[in-house]
Amino acid sequence: MFDFLQGYDLLGAFWVTVQLTVYSAIGSLVWGTLLAAMRVSPVPLMRGFGTVYINIVRNIPLTVIIVFTSLGLFQTLGVSMGADRFTTINFRLAVLGLTAYTSAFVCEALRSGINTVPLGQVEAARAIGLSFPHVLRIVVLPQAFRSVVGPLANVLIALTKNTTVAAAIGVAEAALLMREMIENEAQLILISAIFAVGFICLTLPTGLFLGWVAKKVAVKR
Repeated sequence: MFDFLQGYDLLGAFWVTVQLTVYSAIGSLVWGTLLAAMRVSPVPLMRGFGTVYINIVRNIPLTVIIVFTSLGLFQTLGVSMGADRFTTINFRLAVLGLTAYTSAFVCEALRSGINTVPLGQVEAARAIGLSFPHVLRIVVLPQAFRSVVGPLANVLIALTKNTTVAAAIGVAEAALLMREMIENEAQLILISAIFAVGFICLTLPTGLFLGWVAKKVAVKR
């Protein structure tokens, strides 16, 4: 029944999906945290930039962003992300697009966590002479991250599934291989089931583990 799989690198395709997820998750966490800091910053220009970025990016389809990274950045502007091989360029551009898109949702999740920090703690930190960056780093963000592990887990799961959009620019991840197998093999239902199980194996343990972490690190009020 599964003899037709011998000619395809199924594990390799899912490994590319895992790499896309991990690199994009790290980038999204960093950029999303900076955006969240901008959204609550006392500097109007930074607040304005964060607000405009979030409202624009969240309302653009991910496919448009991913295609733009290839057609707009690479083919039009010549941005190669420091790579020479076409496959590597597309992989890095896909990570860039996924990061730019997902960081908007990370920012909003983290901002909701920032809003749960008691105002009295912030005022006390400012009263003892801490600057805004120090208040954010020492008092606010540690508590905010602990309160939004669950929402960030949902963002990570969504990111794992969103990596399939990278197939639009030729990144050799699971969705691209699935499309190739469907075109070549008369096993539509079986192929779809295999890839569905593959993504369940990626997302379900992640959700369960991060759900457990969220309960362990939850801030007790």
